[in-house]
Amino acid sequence: MIENLPPEQAWDLLQQNTNAVLIDVRTKAEYTDIGHPIGAIQIAWQEQFGAPVNPNFITEVSKTVPESSTPILLLCRSGQRSLSAAKALEQAGYQTLINIVNGFEGDLDSNQQRGNINGWRFQGLPWQN
Repeated sequence: MIENLPPEQAWDLLQQNTNAVLIDVRTKAEYTDIGHPIGAIQIAWQEQFGAPVNPNFITEVSKTVPESSTPILLLCRSGQRSLSAAKALEQAGYQTLINIVNGFEGDLDSNQQRGNINGWRFQGLPWQN
């Protein structure tokens, strides 16, 4: 089952469950140039926008998280790619999957900009470049 949590609740879960793993499924460029949550492990769902799904995604996750019962929290820019990644991990047998809704940058505002309404950074949660 995939659970959807807002960033604040996801951060709380990470603090309470030291076994939980946070995987940032954004591209390497997004992860390094825009920033990422502290402690996040970057494994791209797609290597770039519009590209096919990373064929090694499940393999890379299984190297990082070999135990299928380990809670995995997934984060992307706005919560869409992370949900797709969570569905793929569920198909692969992972049992505790959490999609972080609104992602790192959040939804678009009326000016078509992110980071002004919701998301990890907007909530002031720990992050770094």
